[in-house]
Amino acid sequence: MVTTVDDDTFDFCETLTDAQDALAREMLERASAKWPLRVMHILAEAKGPLRFSRVMERVEGISQKVLTQTLRTLESDGLVTRTLYPQVPPRVEYELTPLGGELLVEVVTLWQWIANRLPDFEAAHRKSPQAEDTSKL
Repeated sequence: MVTTVDDDTFDFCETLTDAQDALAREMLERASAKWPLRVMHILAEAKGPLRFSRVMERVEGISQKVLTQTLRTLESDGLVTRTLYPQVPPRVEYELTPLGGELLVEVVTLWQWIANRLPDFEAAHRKSPQAEDTSKL
């Protein structure tokens, strides 16, 4: 069975300015990237603020530099809040925003769909000409 897309499914795209379209594409790329999703997932599981070091402990395989960059990007996108407590030494905590939680719910829905269809994707990969090319390596 082939699923068709209605003619008006993508009508909303026509209402976006070039700048809005670019931002939407950036957000889609970020929402599907490895580290932002994992960091957001860790913050969602915490159900409250976490210090940088606690996030670092829970996101396996991430470097301190990449975690810092990821958290800054998530903060600038409004998906995570950063709270600085002016004490010595300074304490910083991160927390998922409601917007970040909404995005995570939407991405998880897509992720579940993909996970449920993995056998279909695997079968397609086995049939593809690229699969034959890589098997000769």
